[in-house]
Amino acid sequence: MADFDIKKLLQSVVKHGASDLHLVSNAEPQIRLDGALKPVNLPKLTGEDIEEMCYSMITEKQKQHFEENDELDFALFLPGIGRFRANYYRTLGDVAAAFRVIPIDIPSLDDLGAPTIYKKLIKREKGLILVTGPTGSGKSTTLAAMLNEINLTEQKHIVTVEDPVEFIHTNKKCVFSHRGVGEDTKSFATALKYAMRQDPDIILIGEMRDKETIEAALTAAETGHLVFGTLHTSSAPGTINRIIDVFTGDEQPQIRAMISTSLVAVVAQALLPKLGGGRVAASEILVTNHAISNLIREDKVHQIYSQMQLGQEGTGMQTQTQALLKFIRDGKISRETALQFANKPEEMTKAL
Repeated sequence: MADFDIKKLLQSVVKHGASDLHLVSNAEPQIRLDGALKPVNLPKLTGEDIEEMCYSMITEKQKQHFEENDELDFALFLPGIGRFRANYYRTLGDVAAAFRVIPIDIPSLDDLGAPTIYKKLIKREKGLILVTGPTGSGKSTTLAAMLNEINLTEQKHIVTVEDPVEFIHTNKKCVFSHRGVGEDTKSFATALKYAMRQDPDIILIGEMRDKETIEAALTAAETGHLVFGTLHTSSAPGTINRIIDVFTGDEQPQIRAMISTSLVAVVAQALLPKLGGGRVAASEILVTNHAISNLIREDKVHQIYSQMQLGQEGTGMQTQTQALLKFIRDGKISRETALQFANKPEEMTKAL
């Protein structure tokens, strides 16, 4: 197979408005449209086909990395076609690949129909804002839209640390320093340690994977920076537990104290299939106030959920159940979809 085939394939992925392309041996290429996988009308690929297609897209250094580690993550820019986040891996000895489309035009918060509270949150001078959810739930897109909003309205230095770099922002009012782990810096933790000397106002951390990175993020948020990060958690209170659980028992009281003072908000989102096609993001939103700070400090995270259900007009908070109910009322999703994606199915059933 010639290398133009893979480019043609990626071009058709972009043209169809699909989010991903999967190449696995003994299967036709598959694309993900509105959350569902669909085969492309092409012959099944062999491992050799895929290897030839995939190797045509990478440098010698990347090829060497892949042959040593059997895994490769990188960002790919094809002029006139688009940007992609790619992952090469092996399955039963054969090369396989997953490509995720990264839009070149960064959507605004209004384009995404994001809750109005987001525009308030990004006005904060310091603190930690987390956007969480499973893979493919639109976390990167929401964060890119938040940074885009800041770029249009404020003059700041924004340092992003990602693996690999996804959205590339054009400097409008802000100056962006995009750093790719493995390309521009050794690790998230290293980049964060040195970020402090780069005079940033805002830091975006692509993934808070380990203890060192989480600790550095909390410290940066405490010392007067606005820090954005992501975690793979599905609920807002669950996110706080996940962070605390990374630390040992005797470190936890101090970490709880740090979170209680520096956490601004947690947005836990999921992308749901919309009636009539497309997808819609359901967000559970936790905004730290005095009551929530106290619950975190006193190790009563389990009580946060009921706090989120109270007095929401003033706080901008919402539970996932409330977000789903609103979508059903607005005719955006079906009741079945709501139940399928609900974090609290019993609560959802009762509400319906």
